[in-house]
Amino acid sequence: MANNVKAVEKKTVAVVKKPVEAVKKPVNAWRRTIDAAGAIVEKPWRRYRAAVFLTYLIGAVVAFIILAVLAKTVAYFTFDVTITRAVQTFNPGWFDALMRALTWIGFSPQAWIITLGILLFLYASGLKWETVVALVSVLGSSALGVGIKVLIDRPRPSADLVTVLTQLKDFSFPSGHVLFFITFFGFLLFLAYTLLKPAWWRTLLLVILVGMVALIGPSRIYVGQHWASDVVGSYLLGSVWLALSVLIYHWGKPRFFVNQPVAKETPSSGEPPS
Repeated sequence: MANNVKAVEKKTVAVVKKPVEAVKKPVNAWRRTIDAAGAIVEKPWRRYRAAVFLTYLIGAVVAFIILAVLAKTVAYFTFDVTITRAVQTFNPGWFDALMRALTWIGFSPQAWIITLGILLFLYASGLKWETVVALVSVLGSSALGVGIKVLIDRPRPSADLVTVLTQLKDFSFPSGHVLFFITFFGFLLFLAYTLLKPAWWRTLLLVILVGMVALIGPSRIYVGQHWASDVVGSYLLGSVWLALSVLIYHWGKPRFFVNQPVAKETPSSGEPPS
């Protein structure tokens, strides 16, 4: 009797197992196909992206140092004059107004008034850690830019070579406007992209911030207050500084202001909330 029961159980298991195995084969094959296609981001891919990011940072630092050394020894390059004259030949009314407006934003006192207003808005919105990192980022980049300007001691473009809107008396390399835009408005762009939910106004904000960061360089060339090499140097230095700011932001997010009203994150182990 017991043997008969066992025999029936084995047959039942065998009958059930066949269709299960039949289903498992195509499912496993499909998983392997997805995995091979890279549809699921795994640790090796994350390591690859980190390697690419690190490679860019090193390359940007090296390129900036080389450009800074050259800017120290050469007042301007031939391509600087060529690019400035080419940019200044395109001067329809709307473009001229846009270039002048962007340049105006980057001068004191309006630059600091705009910065302070945005920082107060972020803090009032409950984004305390975001406010701290944005403040440190803009202050640090400004101090770094001034220090490098004094060290390189490169003269501004002169009116006998290109059209100059207003002749400035301080040094030219790197562009403080570009450095300010990429480190401050670039960080705001990062915050808007990562913290805001998809909506038409989020998209509009992202487009505006991207446009500001992308066009501030050409605007400084257009008004004749910086050479193209000054602008390129600032984009290189600014991108590195922005990357460091984002890294600091991610490092401190689970450690500081974890009880802030919005955009909270679980504290890291062993770290008391601030």
